[in-house]
Amino acid sequence: MMDLSLSGKTAVVTGGAKGIGAATAERLADAGAKVVSLDIANGIDVTKEEDVRKVLADIAARHGGIDILVNNAGRAVRRSALEITKEEWDSVQDLNVTATFLCSRHAHPYMKKRGGGAIVNLASIMGLSGGLYPNASYQASKGAVVNLTRALALEWAPDNIRVNAVAPTFVRTDLTTVIFSNPEMMKTVMAHTPLGRLPETRDIAAAILFLASDAARCITGVTLPVDSGYLAR
Repeated sequence: MMDLSLSGKTAVVTGGAKGIGAATAERLADAGAKVVSLDIANGIDVTKEEDVRKVLADIAARHGGIDILVNNAGRAVRRSALEITKEEWDSVQDLNVTATFLCSRHAHPYMKKRGGGAIVNLASIMGLSGGLYPNASYQASKGAVVNLTRALALEWAPDNIRVNAVAPTFVRTDLTTVIFSNPEMMKTVMAHTPLGRLPETRDIAAAILFLASDAARCITGVTLPVDSGYLAR
């Protein structure tokens, strides 16, 4: 029987106010974890290293440590490579890649002190493929998350800290409103969805719970697609 219990664990979820982050926070809490959500909506900017350092130190002090980190916060600027500005490019990399690195780096000491932990990053099928639409900044950032996941998994394995990622296909959230509201775009998406159904936020949260739990205790450095068959083509 898979052990999906997180009883006695403290979990931090970035971008936890809505969408996949909110669904994940709820799922981890249902599994018994004490969950702290970090989000720009409650004043936490995870792209600022000193803010990250302080908030994680405070969480560790209040809860006795940190066992699980879910790096979910992200953004997309859907412009072609010829249209996107340098500022827009930087904003995507800063949140999707740099914040993932900063949160992981500053969570590491608290996990090591607890004898180990689990980090789950939000990648994307766009980090494992060329995508369906021009979106170079997002695709580049998620490709970086995939390889950052591998790199940290190897570096921190001696500390018993597992680092994995989940790579969703198109999921209905604020980031994908422009796609889900366009019937022609959705026809293209569904043509690349062999199962004929797209995951919901709860499906992504279930994969994150698995990777964060002891059921995945021998899994690290992996990016798990939740893609309804998109990458099988």
